[in-house]
Amino acid sequence: MKLQIKTLCTVITIFLMTLNITAQKAGGGPAAGKYTALVNPFIGTAPLLDTKIIGYIPPSDMRVWAGLVFPGSSVPNAMVQLSPITKYGSGAGYQYEDTDIFGFTHTNKGHWNLCHIPLLPVSGEASFPFKSSFSHSKEKASPAYYEVYLKDYNVHVKLTSTLHCGIHQYTFNENTHRSVLFDLGRANNHVDDWQINQENKGVVTGYQRTGDEKIYFYATISSPIDTIDVQNKAKNGGYALVHIKDGGTKSVTVKIALSFVSIDNAKENLKAEAANKTFAKVFEEGSTEWENLLSKIQVKGGTKEQNAMFYSMLYRSFLWPALRSDVNGQFIDEAGKVRKENYRYYTLPSLWDDYRNKLVLLSLISPEVTSDVISSLINLGEIKDFIPTFFHGDHAASFIAGSYMRGIRNYDVKKAYKLLLNNAYKVGGTRPHIAQYIAKGYVPEQDIKNPTLETKANAGVTKTLEYAYDDYSLALLAKEMNDETHYNDLMRRSKNYANVFDTSTAFMRGRLENGNWITPFNPEFPYYEYMYREANAWQVSFFAPHDMKGLVDLYGGAEAFEKKLDQFFTKPWNPDYTAWNLSGFIGQYCHGNQPDHEAPFSYYFVDKPEKSQKRIDEILETMYGIGPEKLAMSGMDDAGEMSSWYVFGALGLYPLSPADEEYLVTVPIFKEVLWIMPSGKKLRIRNNSERRNLKAIKINGKLNNSYFISHDLFKNGGEVELDSH
Repeated sequence: MKLQIKTLCTVITIFLMTLNITAQKAGGGPAAGKYTALVNPFIGTAPLLDTKIIGYIPPSDMRVWAGLVFPGSSVPNAMVQLSPITKYGSGAGYQYEDTDIFGFTHTNKGHWNLCHIPLLPVSGEASFPFKSSFSHSKEKASPAYYEVYLKDYNVHVKLTSTLHCGIHQYTFNENTHRSVLFDLGRANNHVDDWQINQENKGVVTGYQRTGDEKIYFYATISSPIDTIDVQNKAKNGGYALVHIKDGGTKSVTVKIALSFVSIDNAKENLKAEAANKTFAKVFEEGSTEWENLLSKIQVKGGTKEQNAMFYSMLYRSFLWPALRSDVNGQFIDEAGKVRKENYRYYTLPSLWDDYRNKLVLLSLISPEVTSDVISSLINLGEIKDFIPTFFHGDHAASFIAGSYMRGIRNYDVKKAYKLLLNNAYKVGGTRPHIAQYIAKGYVPEQDIKNPTLETKANAGVTKTLEYAYDDYSLALLAKEMNDETHYNDLMRRSKNYANVFDTSTAFMRGRLENGNWITPFNPEFPYYEYMYREANAWQVSFFAPHDMKGLVDLYGGAEAFEKKLDQFFTKPWNPDYTAWNLSGFIGQYCHGNQPDHEAPFSYYFVDKPEKSQKRIDEILETMYGIGPEKLAMSGMDDAGEMSSWYVFGALGLYPLSPADEEYLVTVPIFKEVLWIMPSGKKLRIRNNSERRNLKAIKINGKLNNSYFISHDLFKNGGEVELDSH
């Protein structure tokens, strides 16, 4: 079996190597800006095949969770992400190794969901199942742009987009037998209902419903409609073929606007953003918006490859959360009511993943979006009496507290604080097992005999560690609210991480209700939700970003802590432990998932920054842009978290405790970094040496006595000089 799998991997690798000549590079699309021309939207779309990086030989039916990103068109944090779909049910709909395109969908995230309202131009006597082969040699992408040639239908496709609209330009070989497939019975989610109606000779409207989400559309077609052929109306798998009248130009432009409220709102969105604009004008505006955003961070001294990777990862960091309100301000709230508030309404962030870094990056570059995202969270919280989380933990506490500490306050902080207190103290809300956590100081684990990798239980260790950090984050906000009682209690609870540290093994370890340690105990074995959430004991045992001194003391001091870290990065991963969501190993460290993303910085707390830098550089060099076509990533991007890790790692700053208004200084891969803040203030970071071992930090010419710098430098501007040896 292993021989068969190795053979399969070899065949796929050889196939991809044949594509290497035409593998997309930065600047593949028409972007003319200095920074947009560096972006390669295809990074993260290719499969991860290197078993040394994966850590094990994956089963023959397994595509490692690597990248899971889309290459299509979007503007920052938009409602519409317009991208090709090559496989339904896949992470982001597009897989680089696939050879057929089924359509172009209008929503995306990379979590095996969305991919709503697929359109596909077809020609001749096209019939079900509709798809076309394509070649990467005739495929391009850049920010706000995607282009491909559909071989089977002889159609040249160009896509661009606005906040609410997707613009399709289809150039057929002939001006006869042309159709546009509205594949409304398909999406990454199960389609429960759909509808399409012809309003006049050039307009179709309708909706697609997947579960609780109903997405309305209003679409104009530049050439007159002849007929609409509807098959299996309203059913999953059904579709509509919109036939275009023969004659006229060979090029057909489809402008489609979305709304989660109504068709009328979709129409209004189209009128406001795209109705009277050419394809070229829409693209120019979108590309300019990206150029303005990307130019907020300017770097010098990197290699061509480093510059392309940096701006590609910066670009990828600003696609989620996604807008859900219309140009008139209306949106559908969690209770299903149409609302209009004084802020734009956004989706729930991927808080378990991106609270660590991506949301901090969002707050630095796009404070207005950050405020609106927090207002959206408060809106959700008022309906449910708790501010929600994503997947695990209660990291809205860190996000909101950190944003507030950084001066982002254009929302009702008193409401946010009250709801976060509900999260931290009330049963039945965002924090499962909160009563046990409060009573015992840890979340007990179930007593399960012979647990397996997929065992679902309490994830008690991970919850305890995360709740302790969330308590610390909320304590910071309590202090700002002059709530001394909750501040003191939450700060006391923030030390609860120590309650799951087993001194006999020097690991964070599960405990039963009676306080006994989980036995037997294998710190290398990973679990989905038993003791640990998508991790093993090694990967969570260095997590206490708010109290690293206390964590070092738990290990018995600096020498023991350093030794344990050395083992962490050198003890090989057991290749018999195959996990869908774990890949990208350096020893036991897993860069392909988030739980240990703080660990490479831990050597700083035993005064060995050079050891941290060695691991940071190794990650930057080996975990991004890998594989024969240099388009794979070591793990799932998770709505921009992996990308943001690269951004901060490359820039030489990291928000180790994102609730705190400070940043750990590392050595950037660039000679100079210039941050241009929304206020116009500038922060310049200079690396005065080619060497990688940090020796000294100077702030505005004065020696800094800490490895951290304050957020004041972002607020007021200034200069950081690094001396390395």
